[in-house]
Amino acid sequence: MSDKLYDVVIIGGGPAGLTAGLYSSRARLKTLLIEKMIMGGQVMTTTKVENYPGFPGGIDGPDLMIRFQEHCQEFGLETTTGDVTGLRLDGEQKVLTVDGEELRARAVIITTGAEPSKLDVPGEVEFTGRGVSYCATCDGAFFREQEIAIVGGGDTAAEEALFLTRFAKKVYLVHRRDSLRATKLLQDRVFANDKIEMVWNSVVSEVKGDQSGMTSVDLRDTRTGEVRNLPLQGLFVAIGVTPKAHFLAGVLDLDAGGHILTDAECRTSMPGVFAAGDVRKKLLKQIATAVGDGAVAAIVAEKYIDELNNA
Repeated sequence: MSDKLYDVVIIGGGPAGLTAGLYSSRARLKTLLIEKMIMGGQVMTTTKVENYPGFPGGIDGPDLMIRFQEHCQEFGLETTTGDVTGLRLDGEQKVLTVDGEELRARAVIITTGAEPSKLDVPGEVEFTGRGVSYCATCDGAFFREQEIAIVGGGDTAAEEALFLTRFAKKVYLVHRRDSLRATKLLQDRVFANDKIEMVWNSVVSEVKGDQSGMTSVDLRDTRTGEVRNLPLQGLFVAIGVTPKAHFLAGVLDLDAGGHILTDAECRTSMPGVFAAGDVRKKLLKQIATAVGDGAVAAIVAEKYIDELNNA
């Protein structure tokens, strides 16, 4: 790997990364896409995507991402699995550390996305995988006819609460405020579902259990401070995401939340390095916006390489 110089290296294989890979490989740039986990990103854990244009009635997330991959393969995109832990400049070349080895590129597009945020309460780590989950579509089926809760107030929490009613006997939706942030359509669906009970003005203060796994959570009232125990077999956390850009701290400009700061054309603070998708600071985090970012980043990277060639 270390003896190759790529035109473009893309870090991350979600919608933004695959779109960037499609545009770059179609432009006949020598392009490598590096994915740490599973190609397709978090969309691979989504049961149905209803708001991506061109698929009336929706499409399962894995099916959509397989189509993305197949499209990239038509233009010869090279892909590999690896963990990128470093990025530095060597003249005009970018040097990446991938699984301890060095890889060089003229341009880099970062599309590492984001990961679910944690509650950071006692018992959360201990019972992760033993009652605590961050993916309803991954683990919902394990809680058939059980009582579970989901924490959050946005679209993801509402969507996952509705999904979990397919399996659970009862779903508590725990939110720190007295109103949801989810879209009106999702709120209406949540409130109309007899299996969902709202728990307003509450936060999880501790996850409890025994050798068999999680058995309950302590809920603290955000107004009175009163704590009560709620017996549960499962807890799903949907309180937002944390951008996966920690390895770039001190290398690129990040905001307070760890998102990569870019201009409107996805340029970062390092020349020839671009960021696209959920890892960059922006208003809306959706498949459609990730795709748009990926296309923009690839086109601007191509122009950057052209300028290097003509310098």
